Amino acid sequence: MAAKRGTKTSMKNMEKELLCPVCQEMYKQPLVLPCTHNVCQACAREVLGQQGYIGHGGDPSSEPTSPASTPSTRSPRLSRRTLPKPDRLDRLLKSGFGTYPGRKRGALHPQVIMFPCPACQGDVELGERGLAGLFRNLTLERVVERYRQSVSVGGAILCQLCKPPPLEATKGCTECRATFCNECFKLFHPWGTQKAQHEPTLPTLSFRPKGLMCPDHKEEVTHYCKTCQRLVCQLCRVRRTHSGHKITPVLSAYQALKDKLTKSLTYILGNQDTVQTQICELEEAVRHTEVSGQQAKEEVSQLVRGLGAVLEEKRASLLQAIEECQQERLARLSAQIQEHRSLLDGSGLVGYAQEVLKETDQPCFVQAAKQLHNRIARATEALQTFRPAASSSFRHCQLDVGREMKLLTELNFLRVPEAPVIDTQRTFAYDQIFLCWRLPPHSPPAWHYTVEFRRTDVPAQPGPTRWQRREEVRGTSALLENPDTGSVYVLRVRGCNKAGYGEYSEDVHLHTPPAPALPLANCVSEFWQVFHPL
Repeated sequence: MAAKRGTKTSMKNMEKELLCPVCQEMYKQPLVLPCTHNVCQACAREVLGQQGYIGHGGDPSSEPTSPASTPSTRSPRLSRRTLPKPDRLDRLLKSGFGTYPGRKRGALHPQVIMFPCPACQGDVELGERGLAGLFRNLTLERVVERYRQSVSVGGAILCQLCKPPPLEATKGCTECRATFCNECFKLFHPWGTQKAQHEPTLPTLSFRPKGLMCPDHKEEVTHYCKTCQRLVCQLCRVRRTHSGHKITPVLSAYQALKDKLTKSLTYILGNQDTVQTQICELEEAVRHTEVSGQQAKEEVSQLVRGLGAVLEEKRASLLQAIEECQQERLARLSAQIQEHRSLLDGSGLVGYAQEVLKETDQPCFVQAAKQLHNRIARATEALQTFRPAASSSFRHCQLDVGREMKLLTELNFLRVPEAPVIDTQRTFAYDQIFLCWRLPPHSPPAWHYTVEFRRTDVPAQPGPTRWQRREEVRGTSALLENPDTGSVYVLRVRGCNKAGYGEYSEDVHLHTPPAPALPLANCVSEFWQVFHPL
């Protein structure tokens, strides 16, 4: 019972994963865009219509859309149409002549259709066939249907063939694409006819093809092109567009992707304590950000009010800047919290991944799990390299009130020092390393500097690069004594003031001589005394 209740909770939290980004309703016949995001077929047609593309919103599936349009009522010419022989098809495609699905006769410059993806806010290229060249996400449709059944979304499904008032449907027919009550099913599937062989299914509002079909050739997909990252059929393999591409059987792609997704999901589920700890840390960062932001606003208000009526207009702009910075950080931290909450057991993303793993149709799983694995991989990487998305410190919002009154109109937050510029004419290495630098002309002043250095001719150690550091260096030069002889050192420096640390300077590489020379060492000491007199 507890497991069943947990599954229902997981399905309930999964609702946001099943909403179309355009209509904000549950997906209906979702299409997979080239960017791996999904959108309802009707919504995609509407978006293309708004973009001015007319006649490119074809149905990606060639299935009939009403009970009257069953396979037995299609055009006789369609059933008599035969594909060209494989050798002739191969010659046509390699020579570039003839027509084939997706190519219009005489179209030397086909129109490129761009679709504005509402999820990633980017323009994706659909090709000249538009929506007709996209796959339907059958796995997502199945998950939506299971979700509707688990939470009882919507009322009863009614028979589509009954005379008013219709009875509640008890059966569905994929071939007829309609729902029936018991009497209507018997009536429209008379004994001894071909329709009597149709297998009844549960009533549903969304009829799907039995398998994933190639949108170009209407054949079952059997392979996966790793180069194009697209499912292909046998005819797709002989097309010039896949010539020289790395193509693998869909079974191999299915197993590899399922193993990766299972491994990532197992890692997340096995680190729920870490997820909860990071959520608590983010919530604490939110609280600290709110307190620090409020304190920074109060300090700014107190300083600006002391400057009088002349500063009132400037005060409003500064507070607005802090408010925007605070809201941006809070939004980023809140979004990070939501991302981590989606990793908790029973959450939407995890629940959706668990449901996708139940998919047994290999092509459909490969299609649906590609995007999901990318999200799970990004979530796993974020979990492993965790750090808050925004700093809770507002030190950069402090003001320098020592400036002259004529600069009041240019009053702004104190900026950190810019990256120092290494003076290569006065920097050298011998028995000692003498490093000299200067700030750019318009850089804010620095109270002190931090000099970092390390050897580059030693084997790299695992983990982050470790620098030796000399803190709170006064002035614009530093002397590093007793370096290793015959070694290559890389050095960098950055300034610090009340607003915090600035950017590092460019790295400078210095090579120490193989052996010390005492007379020249005395020259270095004299040189040091010249630049640093007592």
